[in-house]
Amino acid sequence: MKLMQLYASLKSDLQTIEDTLAKSVSSDLPLLNESAQHLLKAGGKRLRPVIVLLGGKFGEYSLDRIKPIAAALELIHMASLVHDDVIDDAATRRGQPTVKAKWDNRIAMFTGDYINGKALVVASELGDPRIHQILSGAIVQMCIGEMEQIRDFFNTDQSVRNYLLRIRRKTALLIAISCQLGAIAAGAAPAVSNALYRFGYQVGMAFQITDDLLDICGTEKKIGKPPGSDLRQGNITLPVLHALNEPAIRDELLREIARIRDGEGAADSAAAVKLVRASGGIRASELLADRFKDKALRELEKLPNIPARKNLADIAKFVAQRSY
Repeated sequence: MKLMQLYASLKSDLQTIEDTLAKSVSSDLPLLNESAQHLLKAGGKRLRPVIVLLGGKFGEYSLDRIKPIAAALELIHMASLVHDDVIDDAATRRGQPTVKAKWDNRIAMFTGDYINGKALVVASELGDPRIHQILSGAIVQMCIGEMEQIRDFFNTDQSVRNYLLRIRRKTALLIAISCQLGAIAAGAAPAVSNALYRFGYQVGMAFQITDDLLDICGTEKKIGKPPGSDLRQGNITLPVLHALNEPAIRDELLREIARIRDGEGAADSAAAVKLVRASGGIRASELLADRFKDKALRELEKLPNIPARKNLADIAKFVAQRSY
């Protein structure tokens, strides 16, 4: 079963989660209601809710128990996007104006805080302390990852290890606990939920590396924002780090990055993007994303051979090869 078929098979449960998301962020304050609903209405892959649902298939599947986890994780993800767009001064997200672009930074920050708070309210429907500890721990790590990214803006001397630690906190951890918590909520055995966590971690790493590749190689129509947005914001991603290790282009690429940093190329990273695209950094990053995907697939082999295992394998393959 491929990805579109998977989403179709989960359509009813995903619609229930979508309704829960809309209800969760609704507010009697018109401005807050509009800003909180704005990103939700722009859509998205809903990857985390899908993974939560599949994780639940490894236990006693109950939508009533799994729904709060799926909604909470998507809300935490949404809140992080609203905050990211303020940090990155981003004008578009999913092909639509960002909350900060449509309103302002203050509205966006409080909207993100509100959505984060609502995530915890939804999760509180389940009286399991372990679930709350895992969720709150993930939020803490995501904040640390964001601070690390800000610290390393335009830092061309950072190591690949720095980058990997950062994306572990910013992206991989939330996907990992999406797999884990779905299984925990469904009462799956600890060995199963732990294997799902490890699977989700590897998928999350592949997801973010692929996302960073798309920022360099994608088109605005496909990725919903102009290519090279990360570079314009000062975010030095894996393809750029690898390109900087090539003596033939290092000096020229450093000059282009400095030009962007100093404001001369703030609206134009095309030259830097062209250099990275022509470098070996693209292939090196693709290979690492593939390695994480392969590790994820090996983790699945430790799980019961049920249809959800095949579904998760399809997700892992999609994540490492996606073009949007």
